Amino acid sequence: MALFKKKKKEPNKIYTLDELNIGTEGMSEEEIARLEAEAVLEKYDKESAYRNKIKGPVAFVLGLIMIAFSLFQIYTSIWTIPPQILRSIHLAFVLILVYLLYPAHKGLRKDKIAWYDVVLGLLALAAVLYIPFNYEYIVKSVGNFGTMEIIAGLLGMVLLMEACRRVVGLPILIIVLVFLAYAVFGKYIPGSFGHRGYSVKQVVTHMYFTLNGVFGTPLGVSSTYIFLFILFGSFLEKTGVGKLFIDLANALAGKRIGGPAKVAVIASALEGTVSGSSVANTVGSGSFTIPTMKKLGYSPEFAGAVEAAASTGGQLMPPIMGAAAFLMADSTGFPYSQVVKAAVIPAILYFSGILISVHHEARKIGLKGMREDEIPKLGKVMAEGGHLLLPLAFMIYMLSSKTTPSYAALGAILTSLMAYSIRWFSLIPMALMLASMNAHHWFPGLLAQFGVGEIKFTQYAVWALVLWLVLAPIVNWKRGPQLKDKLGFDPMDIVDALKGGARSVLSVAVACAMAGMIVGTVTLTGIGLKFATGLASIAGNNIFLLMFFTMLSSIVLGMGVPTTANYLITSTICASALINVLVAMNGLSEPTVAIIMSAHLFVFYFGIIADITPPVALAAMAGSAIAKGDPFKTGVIATRIAIGAFIVPYIFVLNPVMLMIDATVWDILLSALTALLGMYALSGGLTGFVEDHCTWYERLILIAGGLAMIVPGLLTDVVGFVLLAAIILVQKARVKKRALEG
Repeated sequence: MALFKKKKKEPNKIYTLDELNIGTEGMSEEEIARLEAEAVLEKYDKESAYRNKIKGPVAFVLGLIMIAFSLFQIYTSIWTIPPQILRSIHLAFVLILVYLLYPAHKGLRKDKIAWYDVVLGLLALAAVLYIPFNYEYIVKSVGNFGTMEIIAGLLGMVLLMEACRRVVGLPILIIVLVFLAYAVFGKYIPGSFGHRGYSVKQVVTHMYFTLNGVFGTPLGVSSTYIFLFILFGSFLEKTGVGKLFIDLANALAGKRIGGPAKVAVIASALEGTVSGSSVANTVGSGSFTIPTMKKLGYSPEFAGAVEAAASTGGQLMPPIMGAAAFLMADSTGFPYSQVVKAAVIPAILYFSGILISVHHEARKIGLKGMREDEIPKLGKVMAEGGHLLLPLAFMIYMLSSKTTPSYAALGAILTSLMAYSIRWFSLIPMALMLASMNAHHWFPGLLAQFGVGEIKFTQYAVWALVLWLVLAPIVNWKRGPQLKDKLGFDPMDIVDALKGGARSVLSVAVACAMAGMIVGTVTLTGIGLKFATGLASIAGNNIFLLMFFTMLSSIVLGMGVPTTANYLITSTICASALINVLVAMNGLSEPTVAIIMSAHLFVFYFGIIADITPPVALAAMAGSAIAKGDPFKTGVIATRIAIGAFIVPYIFVLNPVMLMIDATVWDILLSALTALLGMYALSGGLTGFVEDHCTWYERLILIAGGLAMIVPGLLTDVVGFVLLAAIILVQKARVKKRALEG
C-alpha cells in the first residue's frame, strides 16, 4: 500500500493513500514505490522536505536563483575571487534558497511561500552580503567594529541557525549553541575547562568577520570542491547511472546465493560514494532492492538493515567518500591521493563483511539466487550503459594526476554530458582532454619548439566541448530533426541538473557554516586541547579506553548530521585527543602521518555509522520504513551486519598497515587477507552459520578466531586461522554425516 505525507494535523506521521482517500488504482508499481520513497525521505531526511509543489512565476524565479547559484560556482572555480567574498556570496545564495524552499515546519503548505519566509530570506541576504559590500572596511578595521557590524553579524548567525534547524536538524544546532555558550560563559566554569571569557561582541567578531568561524575552512571547502562534486552527482543522476549501478550489480551478483541482497550492497557502494547522504541513498536504492530481497525470502528487518548498512558505507568508500575525502585532505594537510589510498582497504573490509553476512544469512535460511531470466547479461549491460562510467573513471584519473579537485569535478561534469550524448564516442573528446593535460609531460621538446607551455584546463575543456558539439549531430543523425535529437539529450536536463545541484548543496553548506562556529570556538577558547587532556585523563592514558570513549563521542556527535559536517565536528573535537595520546604513547615530539591519518579515519568511521547505530540510526529507520519492518530491530541487525566498521578502526589505529602507510606490499596483502578471513569468521559467529547452524560454543570460537585474525600479528593470525578451519571441518563432517543418515 502506498504511503503519503499528510499536510496537516499530525505532521510526523506517514499516512497511507487510503487514509487520505487517495486510491492507487491505475498506478504502476514504480509510481507507488516513488510515492513511498518520497514519504520516507520527507520523514527521515530534512533535505527532502522542501516546497516541491510550487508552480508558475514563483517556481520560475526560484529556478533562476538556483541556476545562477550553480553558474556562479562554476565561474569562481575557474576565475578566482577573494575567499571571504566567495564564501559570503555562496552562503547568501544558500540562505535565501533555504528560506524560500523550506517551510518552518514540515506540516506547512508545500505549494506556497509564506510572507515571513521571504522577509527572513531577504534579511539573511542583507546580513551576509554586508561583507562583500563592505569588504575593504572590514579588512582595514582589524576587529574594531561598530554597532552596525555587530548587528549584521548577530543577525547573520541567528538566521543561519534557523536555516540549520529547517534543513539539517536539531543535533548540530544544539552542539553549536553549547559551544557558543561556552565561549561567552566559560569564565564561570571552574577548573581546567574554564577560560578568561569573551564578550558577545568578541565572539560575533571572531565568528562572523574572520576566516575562523562561519566563513572558515569548512564553508571554504563547501564553496569550492563540495559544491562542484554535488553538481557532478546531479548531472550524473540525469544520465541514468543509478539504473546502471543496479543492472551492473544484478549482472555480477544476482544469481549468487542471496543475490538481491548482494546486489543491494554493490549498488549502494557505487551510488553511496557519490550521493553523500546515507538516508537518501537508502531510500533511493532501497526502493528497488528492498522489495526484491523480501520477495526472495529475507525478513523485512534484514532487508532494510542490509540496504541501510550498505548505503551508510557508501560514505566511507573512495574516491569521494561523500565529499569528506576533500575535507580530510584539507584538515590533515595530506594530498587527496594519500587520503583515498588510506581509506581503500578499510572500505573493502567493510563491504566484504556485509557481503559475507548476507551470504551466511542466505545459507542459514536456505535462500537461492535470482532466476536466470531476471538477471541481465553483463556484456549487454556494459555495451548499453558502460559509457556512463567513463565520467567517474575520468574524474578518478584527474584526481590521481594531481589536477585540482575543482578542475576534476568540472571535467567530470563535462564528460558526463558527453557520455550521455554520444555514448562510447565520448572517448574521442576525452582522449583529446587527456592528451592536452599530459602534452607537456609527453612532448616537452616538441611544445618548446613551438613556444607552447603547459596547456590550461580552460583551453582543453573548450577544445573538447567544440569537438563534442561537432560529433553529436554526426553520431545522432538518425534520431530526429529537433535539437535534443541532435545533441542526444534534452537541454532541459542541463537546467534541471543545475537546479538539482544547487538544491542538494543547501544542507551541506549550512552544516559546514555551522561547523565553522564549532571550529571557531575551539580556536578562540582552546577547548580542543582541554577536551583532549580531559579524555586522556579519564582513560588513564589507556589507549583502548581512550579509543572507546572517542568512539562513543564520535557516534553521539555524528547522529543526524550530514557526512561533511559529521567529519568536521568529530575531527575537530575528538581526533586531537587520539593524536595527542598516540604521540605520548610512542614517545614522539610530534605526530606522524600514520597517527594523524588513523585518528581522522577513526572518528570519521564512527561518526558515519551513527546512521545505523540505535537509538537514532536514521538510515536504518528509513530502511525499515521502506521494508515495513521494526525500526529498532532493523538498526540492531544493521549494526551486526556492519560489525567490521566497529572493529577495523581500532586495528588501523594500533597498526596502520591497513592504511598502506610505511608498509611493504607483502605486509599490506597479508594484513588485508587475514582481516578478510577474520571478517568471514566473525560474521559466521554473529550470524550463527558457516557450513551448518552453529552451536553456542561454535559461535564463540568463530568470534574469537575472527577477532584474532583481524588483529595484525603472525601469532594471532595463525591462532585465528586454526580456529576457523577447525569449525569448518567439524561442520562439514556434521553435514556429511546427516546426509548419509538421510
